Amino acid sequence: MTDITPRNFAIDCLRGVAILLVVVHHLALPFRLPLAPSLAGAWLPKRLIDAISFNGYEAVFIFFVISGFLITTRLLARDGDLRRVDLRAFYRARATRILPLLLVMLALLSILALLGVPGFAPGERQSLAGLLGSALSFTFNWYEGRTGWAPAAWDVLWSLSIEEVFYVGFPLLCLALPRPLLVAALVALALALVPLRSLVPTSDEVWWEKAYLPGMSAIAWGVLAALLARHWRPGAREARLLAVLGGVGLLLVIGWGELVHRHLFKGGMYVLCVGTAALLIAAVAHPPAPRRGGRWLARMGELSYELYLSHMLVVLGTVALCRAVMGASQAWTFVVYAPAVVVSVLLAGLLEKTVSGPLLRRWRGRTARSPGLGIARVASSGAGAGDGAADRA
Repeated sequence: MTDITPRNFAIDCLRGVAILLVVVHHLALPFRLPLAPSLAGAWLPKRLIDAISFNGYEAVFIFFVISGFLITTRLLARDGDLRRVDLRAFYRARATRILPLLLVMLALLSILALLGVPGFAPGERQSLAGLLGSALSFTFNWYEGRTGWAPAAWDVLWSLSIEEVFYVGFPLLCLALPRPLLVAALVALALALVPLRSLVPTSDEVWWEKAYLPGMSAIAWGVLAALLARHWRPGAREARLLAVLGGVGLLLVIGWGELVHRHLFKGGMYVLCVGTAALLIAAVAHPPAPRRGGRWLARMGELSYELYLSHMLVVLGTVALCRAVMGASQAWTFVVYAPAVVVSVLLAGLLEKTVSGPLLRRWRGRTARSPGLGIARVASSGAGAGDGAADRA
């Protein structure tokens, strides 16, 4: 069994990069506070501006891969084999991690929706009951597909729906299918990522971005990487090479996505998933020591669930404040990015301290003392896009 440290600095930093891309993307959208028309657009190369501004969707898929990797690693550490998954422990841990903060955020979003605050109030074809019901049943994507884009502050719930639907069925498949058949099914799902996306016409913007199966394909890449990491531990030199290759793959997709898309026959998402998987395997095989200069990024990774669910409060507030102060001018929009990120992290830290953290620590303490339920804490075992997004086991 692969040794797992309480937290893995590299994985936390990877999640930190992903959540940072999500927050910046939501600020940089053309109808909010874009970077390109600002003074920064004249100072920085267009490719760098685009890489910073428009990779939120790709960042969510990074989260999906991390999620599959960490949850599978945690299951293997706790139960020894996927064929012995403890369903009660799994589902209870999921609920303990996800529901407290989700319920608090839904209550807050509902209050702001009832007050008619822009970005929170339902659209013409939507209702508050519909938004709440789909969020709690993890059918948010279906609801958006039928009614159109959800309010901005609610819209982030789409990735949580994908993850939780996957994790309702995944442990059942682990128990029902022989290992070779389970692995074959995961490989087929992982390889089907691009074809599954191609089934949705690009004209259907909501479903093209938020269909369930492509996101599940990315999670499957993470599951397969965890299974591989259990049986293969690369040496230090191999791990460094793996990390370099994985990092280069991510940089290519983030910085030169259109070239990867064109020359790899629309295979950019495969490069993204494989690159993320390579980084995860390398990080677990040889966990790096924390570095002072990266601790802020690792902290963002630790708070990725809290950040993902709450950052739109800060984003929308920042946009409203900037428009009240600067009007239609976009020359100085770039100056609000760092403060907005800092405030988002402070809010996420408060939510972790008061809502999600206490219950999670109580659960971990109880399971650690219970025979048969002792859990080796997974490196960076937490959040990813959706649930941190987003500990996820």
